[in-house]
Amino acid sequence: MITVKVNGSTGTIILDRASRCNALTRKMIEQLSQALDDLRQEKKVRGIVLSGAGVHFCTGLDLQELHETTMQRDALATWHQDAISLQSLLEQILQLPKPVVAAVDGAAQASGLALALACDLVVASHRATFSVPAPQLGLVAGLVIPLLQFRLGAATTSRLALGGDELSAEEAKNLGLVHHVVESDKIWVRSSNWIDSIAAGAAESVQLSKRVLNEMIGEQLSTMLTSGAAAMATALTTEAATEGLTAFAEKRAPKFP
Repeated sequence: MITVKVNGSTGTIILDRASRCNALTRKMIEQLSQALDDLRQEKKVRGIVLSGAGVHFCTGLDLQELHETTMQRDALATWHQDAISLQSLLEQILQLPKPVVAAVDGAAQASGLALALACDLVVASHRATFSVPAPQLGLVAGLVIPLLQFRLGAATTSRLALGGDELSAEEAKNLGLVHHVVESDKIWVRSSNWIDSIAAGAAESVQLSKRVLNEMIGEQLSTMLTSGAAAMATALTTEAATEGLTAFAEKRAPKFP
């Protein structure tokens, strides 16, 4: 479900589950973490491109998998571990000593948006969209909200997380979420060329610059993510979440209490 390639100084990780819009399963999160670690250790790789197969980047966590967990006795413990695993993955991207470029085509929703926000740079296609649909499913985007706040500020975070707005690629670029907008077939090339440009500089300088940004300027982000992960897991135990996930599984509109 994860494909890894190396081309020159660029390592590419592809979320390879196009039939399910690259929705993240527990196994995919584990594989993605391993791929990041492998590319971190690959000396010739100076930067990583994270992309999705098919017409979408990533639509978030696999809701069918979350729904199936509601039948388990230890559901809360499982959801808590899910939140911790996703938090660890996001922090792994933030702390990786190499720059990570999100190559976003189609939808980046919920935890898929969190992945893009954890990346250092974002290249998007003209058809890319960015949204946080958690409330429509009775869920809480606990790990998306801190990253939105870190990258874009409280006003835009409220607009997406509470207002339910969807950003187009152009609007996301105007707000600073996206750095370059290109045609769909040029996303990877633009991202790889950017890494080649970065690779012309000193690796140590890039590493320290990223550390200043994410660990010093964003020193409270880890604490915010921990709180967000707890909120995300707790929200899954509510009646609203049960109804939202059931409605998703039954392909109907939810009827919240």
